[in-house]
Amino acid sequence: MPLLLPAGSSQSHEWNYLFLALLLLSAAVVLAVFALILVFAIRYRRGSSATRSGWTRRTTRWEIGWTSATCLAFLALFVWGTDLYLRMRQPAVDALPIFVVGKQWMWKIEHPGGQREIDTLHLPLGVPVRVVLASEDVIHSFHIPAFRVTQDAVPGRFTSLAFTPDRLGRFHLFCTEFCGTEHAAMGGSVVVMQPKDYEAWLASQPPEATLARQGAALYRAFGCSGCHGADGEGQEGTVRAPALRGLYGRPVPLSDGRTITADERYFRDSILLPRSEIVAGYGPIMPSFSGQIGEEDLMTLIAYLESLGRADSPQP
Repeated sequence: MPLLLPAGSSQSHEWNYLFLALLLLSAAVVLAVFALILVFAIRYRRGSSATRSGWTRRTTRWEIGWTSATCLAFLALFVWGTDLYLRMRQPAVDALPIFVVGKQWMWKIEHPGGQREIDTLHLPLGVPVRVVLASEDVIHSFHIPAFRVTQDAVPGRFTSLAFTPDRLGRFHLFCTEFCGTEHAAMGGSVVVMQPKDYEAWLASQPPEATLARQGAALYRAFGCSGCHGADGEGQEGTVRAPALRGLYGRPVPLSDGRTITADERYFRDSILLPRSEIVAGYGPIMPSFSGQIGEEDLMTLIAYLESLGRADSPQP
């Protein structure tokens, strides 16, 4: 059994180094403690000539030095791990968005172009990826061992993770949160391909509207355009609802004085819990769509809202 699993992403190598550093430091501490135990056990064994008359002098240098050295060493590993964790949660600006919904007992995957997969995720080599996760029923956990990434998919909210595949091949995908009787069978694979092969695979899939265009159709079907405008431009004259065009990623001032960023979490809560964060200057008049929109439809709506303001924004 190898000490380390295959490394399939750019960050997995650094996780390997962090793991080895922690393993070596822990081994050094354990060996030092056991060496001292062995030395004292031999020196003060029954019948030895070692003196047992008591302390001749007292010093705290060894205690302070030992405690300080191990504390600083493990603190350095903590800072290193924290920095790596935070970088995993900050995807590249041009990261490829992949939407994944966990459901007993499968992973439903959607690409920006509308291509859909179940339990298999195709990705291009060397391209930063951002996976947005949701769950339709219970807590699942999206885990790719070779990429050293794990993230829970939690009902009622979006979570995300980021990585860059840097090795061709097929890698295991697991659910690592017990989610029911068929939990052990909830797995799949990640297929990393050359970018040209990935584009060919996308083109070979059954033609469907992009996620943004599917979201645009839902936007009209649920009546969102009645207040926010047919193309998200807002209703400036009647002051009914704020503009959505170009909103994604920008700060949003709220009526309670806070300012938040318009991300996937904000869009989701605005659709399902519209009174939780009211935009400054507008009344709490938006109805809740909780129980009316499923997770997959939510993702397509949010893909449309993210696309608003770009040159390729789908027009009604």
